[in-house]
Amino acid sequence: MITSDQIRAARALLRWSSEELAMHSGVGSATIKRFEAKNGIPSGRTATLSTIFNSLKMAGVEFIGDLETNPGVQLDIKKHQGYLESLK
Repeated sequence: MITSDQIRAARALLRWSSEELAMHSGVGSATIKRFEAKNGIPSGRTATLSTIFNSLKMAGVEFIGDLETNPGVQLDIKKHQGYLESLK
């Protein structure tokens, strides 16, 4: 699972707008904005949250910490660079 804070932080690390995350994930930007608007784990379809999670992970984001007490993200630069190369 993923939290709203992690989605926002991951986008910041990648320097992606919500529209760019929508493009990379196939999830509508309105859905992403709705998920980010609330604190904690967004309410929505598990499959949609998994799609966002997997898209960010493929781009090099690593999800760290505990969802309930200290959710976080960090960027694996090498994995991110490989992801960018795969898009060319």
